[in-house]
Amino acid sequence: MAIRVWDYLPEYEKERTDVLDAVEKVFESGQLILGESVRRFEEEFAAYHRTRHCTGVDNGTNAIKLGLQALGVGPGDEVVTVSNTAAPTVVAIDSVGATPVFADVREDDHLVDPEQVAAAITPRTRALVPVHLYGQCADMAPLTRLAAEHGLAVLEDCAQAHGARHHGRLAGTMGHAAAFSFYPTKVLGAYGDGGAVLTGDDTVDGNLRRLRYYGMEERYYVVRTPGHNCRLDEVQAEILRRKLGRLDDYIERRREVADRYAEGLAGVAGPSGLRLPSVTEGNDHVYYVYVVRHPRRDEIIERLRAYDIHLNISYPWPVHTMTGFERLGYAEGSLPVTERLAREIFSLPMYPSLPPDTQDRVIEALREVLTTL
Repeated sequence: MAIRVWDYLPEYEKERTDVLDAVEKVFESGQLILGESVRRFEEEFAAYHRTRHCTGVDNGTNAIKLGLQALGVGPGDEVVTVSNTAAPTVVAIDSVGATPVFADVREDDHLVDPEQVAAAITPRTRALVPVHLYGQCADMAPLTRLAAEHGLAVLEDCAQAHGARHHGRLAGTMGHAAAFSFYPTKVLGAYGDGGAVLTGDDTVDGNLRRLRYYGMEERYYVVRTPGHNCRLDEVQAEILRRKLGRLDDYIERRREVADRYAEGLAGVAGPSGLRLPSVTEGNDHVYYVYVVRHPRRDEIIERLRAYDIHLNISYPWPVHTMTGFERLGYAEGSLPVTERLAREIFSLPMYPSLPPDTQDRVIEALREVLTTL
C-alpha cells in the first residue's frame, strides 16, 4: 500500500462511534449555528489553556485575521513574521491591509530569530506574529520583551502547536492573543475546517465576537464594523470537544513516533547527512510534522517513490519568493536561512495512528536510499 505523510482513516476507524455520535447530537439539538457545542468547546479549550476567553471561528486563517483586527491592526501597519511558514499566516496579515515584514529564522530549529525581529521593527510596526513551527514554540521571552519596549501587540500563530509548551507555558498563552487552526491534519484536528482565538483580554474577546458575527452583538443589529461571517460550525465544535479530551494522548503518541524515527535513523543522521528535528531547550515538542533535512532532498523524495512512499515538503516555497508577494520587494538571498531550508527540508509520515510497521517501512527505505546516494 502507498504510504503518505498523513492519513486520518486509521484514527476514524478507532473513533468512528464517538464522531458519529457527535454529529447525531448536533443534528438532534435543534440548533446548527452558534449553539451549545460551540459554547462548550470555547469554554473547554480556554480551560485547557487556563486562559479567560476562546472565540471559535471558521478556520485558522480567519483566526489570525480576526485576531489582528481585534488587536487594532489594520491598513498602514506593519506586522513582523516569518517567511518559513504556511502561506495563510501571511495571507491573513495581508487581508487586514497590513504589510507583512519578514524576519529570518534560526538554522538549528527553523524558528524565528529574535535578533532578526528586532532589526525588522520600524516606527510603522504594530504587531509581531511569531509562528510556533512544526510543533514547538518560538523563543517567546525576547519577543515579548521587544513587544513591550516598542508597544507592539503579539499574536501567536499556534496552528502547528496545540499542546506544545515553552518553559512550562502552553502555546497560546504567552502573547496578547493566539490563533489556532483545527484543519484535519492538525494535532487537534476537526473533520473539516475550524479555528479559534484565545485571549485573556476582555476587550479583545468582545471585539472578536463582534468581528466573527457581522459586527453584531445582537441579531440583526450591527454595532461596529468591520464585520465578517466567520463562525465555528456546531458539528465541528462537538467533534473537537470529544477530541480535546484525547489531545494529550495524541501528543504522547506523536512523541513515540518521533522517538522511533530518531532511533531508527540514528545511523544515517548527522551534520553531513540527514538532519533530524532539533528540540530547543525549554520546549516540549508535539511533532505536528516531522521535518528532516538533507542537501539532496529532491533526489531522496524521488527515489522513495519507487518504494510507494510519497513525502511532503513543509514548505517548498518561502512566502517572500511567491509571485503573490513580490510587491513586498524581497530579493533572492534576502532571507538566506529560510531560502536554504526550503531547498533541503521534507516531512516524514507523522500522525498518532501511524502503524509501527508502516513507520518501519519508511525508516528502512530511507536508510537504503541514504546509504546509496
